Amino acid sequence: MSDFLALGRAVLAQQSFSVLLGTELLEFEPGRAVLALQVKDAFRQQHGFVHGGVISYLVDNALTFAGGSVLGENVLTVEFKVNYLRPARGERLIARATAESSGRRIAVCRCDVVSVEGGQEQRCAIGQGTIALAG
Repeated sequence: MSDFLALGRAVLAQQSFSVLLGTELLEFEPGRAVLALQVKDAFRQQHGFVHGGVISYLVDNALTFAGGSVLGENVLTVEFKVNYLRPARGERLIARATAESSGRRIAVCRCDVVSVEGGQEQRCAIGQGTIALAG
């Protein structure tokens, strides 16, 4: 495991909400982060799809990790948006985020979220956001 990935996992372990949800940091390198989440029944809404709030959380956190990978670990989300493409089904969600542009204080990042069902990935959401150095 790289030192960069180990640092990212240490940061994730300090986020009690992420720990509660069972979020994993699969990949972390400058300009890129991949987070995953096993889907629990508690994450589903009344129609059996993963609740949009769970997907939104995953987008926000993946964007912030991607931004932090180029700005440093003391970052916050300034704003983000999510476009839901289709209902998320399956047993796992994976969010792949990249820093598309960055300066000294802010980074603009994008994220694709896929749901995994029976080993097959289907994109369910796209996100974009601005990440900034805190303080």
